Amino acid sequence: MVEYIIKVKDLVEVYADGTKAVDNISFNVKEGEFFGFLGPNGAGKSTTIKVLTTLLRKTSGHAEVNGYDLDKSPKEIRKVIGVLSQETSLDVDLTGRENLRLQGRLQQLHDPILEDRVDELLKLVQLEDVAKKPAGRYSGGMRKRLDLASALIHKPKLLFLDEPTTGLDAQSRAAIWDYLEKLNKEEGITIFLTTQYLEEADRLCRELSIIDHGKLIASGSPLELKEALGGDTITLTLKGGKDTALRLKTKEVLKTIPEVTNVMDSDGGVVAYAKNAGEIIADVVTSLERNNIHLAFLSISSPTLDDVFLRQTGRRIRSEELGRKETEPFLM
Repeated sequence: MVEYIIKVKDLVEVYADGTKAVDNISFNVKEGEFFGFLGPNGAGKSTTIKVLTTLLRKTSGHAEVNGYDLDKSPKEIRKVIGVLSQETSLDVDLTGRENLRLQGRLQQLHDPILEDRVDELLKLVQLEDVAKKPAGRYSGGMRKRLDLASALIHKPKLLFLDEPTTGLDAQSRAAIWDYLEKLNKEEGITIFLTTQYLEEADRLCRELSIIDHGKLIASGSPLELKEALGGDTITLTLKGGKDTALRLKTKEVLKTIPEVTNVMDSDGGVVAYAKNAGEIIADVVTSLERNNIHLAFLSISSPTLDDVFLRQTGRRIRSEELGRKETEPFLM
C-alpha cells in the first residue's frame, strides 16, 4: 500500500496556442482519500485529470499514480483507475446490462466473474429494474449512474470524477453523492473529484485544493479553509454600490469595528468577516449610517467555500446553481 496514491510536483500543461492551462501545481492525495479539486470553469481542473489519467501528455513536472511514473508506466496506471467524465460514454442502443458487459470485456473480464460483477453494479446504482432497456431511454440521472457503474466494472483503486453531476437535477445529484460516499467509505476506493459545486465539495471531500487560472490558491479540509476566514460572513449591498469611493469609505468604516477581522469588495457591495456577527449588526448599521452610507441589503451567513475563493481571488466561484444559503437576510 502506497501512502500517497497521487503525487504531483511542479506540473505544467501548456496548449499548442500557448495557453498555460496548468501552472506549476503540486499536491498529494492519500490512498483512501476523498479528494476534491474545486474551481470555476476554465480553472484547469479537467486538464489536470486528463494528464493524470494519461489522456494528455504533460508539458513538464513530475507525477505518479499508485506508485507508477506517469511517463514511464501509463499502461499500469490505466489498469488501476476508473474515469467518469462530464459527458456520458454509453452506447445508447445497448441496454444497461449490455453496456456494462461491453465495458467488462474491454477490461478483459470474462464470465462468470463478469456477470456477477454486472449484477453487483446494477444493484449498487439501482438500475436492476431497467437493466434490459436501451440506455437511450434512460433519464439523465440514470445514464450518469450507469456511466458510474461502467467506470467501476474492473474494481479500480482510484476513481477520477470530472464534474460528474453537471446538468443533473438536485435529486439525481444527491443520489450520485450517496453512491460515491458508499464507494469511498465501504470499499475504500480513493476518489479524485473535480467540481464547481460548492455544496458538493463541502459534503463529500475530506481534503481539497482550490484552483484558479491554472494555479493552486488554497488547500486543506473544507472546515480548515472556512475557519481560516476568521468568523461569519456579513454581506452588505450598498445603495450606489458601484461607486468605488463609496466602497472604499465603507471598508474603512467597517475596519474600525473591533470584531471585524477582514473586509473586501464583492459584487455591488462589501463583504466583512466577524466573530459572532449577529451580535454586532446594530453597531455595523449604526456606524455606516453615521457616515452617511446607506444599505440596500445586509445578510449574515456561516462561511462557505465561496468565501474562501473570494478571499483568495477577489471574486466568487458560484454560478446561478450555487446560490449561497444566507441564514439571516435583512432588507434595508
